[in-house]
Amino acid sequence: MEQTYEVVIVGGGFAGVAAAKELGHKGVAVLLIDQNNYHQFQPLLYQVSTAQIGITDVTRPLRGIFRRNKRVRVITAIATSVDATARTVTTADGNTYRGRILVLATGAVPNFFNTPGAEEKTFPLYSANDATRLGTRLVELLDETDSRPNNGGVNVVVVGGGPTGVETAGALAEMFKYVVPEYFSHSSASKCSVHLVDMVPTVLNTFSEKSQKYARSRLAKMGAKLKLGLGVTEVRDDGVTLADGTVLPSQLVIWAGGLKAGPIIDESGLPQGRGGRIDTNPDLTAPGFDGIYVLGDAANTTDRTGAKLPQLGSVAQQSGKWAARNIYADLTGGAREPFKYVDKGYMAMVGRGAAVAELGKKHTQLQGPFAFIAWLAVHVVLLSGNRQRIRALFSWFENYLSHTRSHVAPAQAKAG
Repeated sequence: MEQTYEVVIVGGGFAGVAAAKELGHKGVAVLLIDQNNYHQFQPLLYQVSTAQIGITDVTRPLRGIFRRNKRVRVITAIATSVDATARTVTTADGNTYRGRILVLATGAVPNFFNTPGAEEKTFPLYSANDATRLGTRLVELLDETDSRPNNGGVNVVVVGGGPTGVETAGALAEMFKYVVPEYFSHSSASKCSVHLVDMVPTVLNTFSEKSQKYARSRLAKMGAKLKLGLGVTEVRDDGVTLADGTVLPSQLVIWAGGLKAGPIIDESGLPQGRGGRIDTNPDLTAPGFDGIYVLGDAANTTDRTGAKLPQLGSVAQQSGKWAARNIYADLTGGAREPFKYVDKGYMAMVGRGAAVAELGKKHTQLQGPFAFIAWLAVHVVLLSGNRQRIRALFSWFENYLSHTRSHVAPAQAKAG
């Protein structure tokens, strides 16, 4: 059975939701398809896995977002194939949906770069399910260590020195240093460790040298051990093997080593570029295919100068809004305009009260508490929904004042 809409959007992430909102407000009939019934705030997933905030702080029901906009219909379904020429998408239940305009904002999947054992034995951190799975496994390992303290602590390896890897390593180092002793035996906690590994000889490669130096120093101060300039050649049951043959023992390997476009893009017939993503035209359309827009982590998006833009939530969100304006022009006989990105800079948290931020088009640099405050402010604004903002603020206030974790699962509490 085939159903037709003015616009079909595949993907309920930053880009898909932003486009649907804008089009819905303009009175355009939109179908939004996602395999989950919620929108997730990916930049904070590492905080879910380390019990700093709860899963409901970073997820919001998609139907709740559009409950007051009757022009946007949301369905939960797995998109299995796309026909770019016909502008149709087919879902796992056998239904086919056609749009006058088709928007692919399907996100990405972890890129393991064909590293042996990585896909089977690591924990990526790209979805809410990933975060809860990682958090559950971390708790299990801490429980096992607490019951057999003579066997040593939990050794974690984080692969990838970008913002996700740095923030995750910092959160884990802080957790092992301050939080775990509150819930487990101190002797077990003191034996826990976290290694951050990357083939690049520094962390936060897209940031300034000053920010990189601060992040490295802060991570080391919290106890994280850095192994930089060495790639991972194999993930084993007992750890990882590095390019120089060194084996880092580990019970838990977290993969933050990069992303690539998902299989639906790979099989779409659209011309692919770096990371399997679509190299879009300046107006965000797919080259050679009329009525197809590709957004977010599924696209290699450029600005008006042709420079490639980073895979950031702000790029996805802005491109979603811009695409909606171009789509409305398509439907009403107007003219598309090339995407103009407003550069808000970069930022990454490196633990309690510490962050790096390079703000605005000139990338004004901040480190330490001021960058941390800026990080908090930006993420509160970006969170979807007032309830999510209030809950996250409460959790942060509680965590950073007392090192407690209101989201620690009952299994994590000390016996007695």
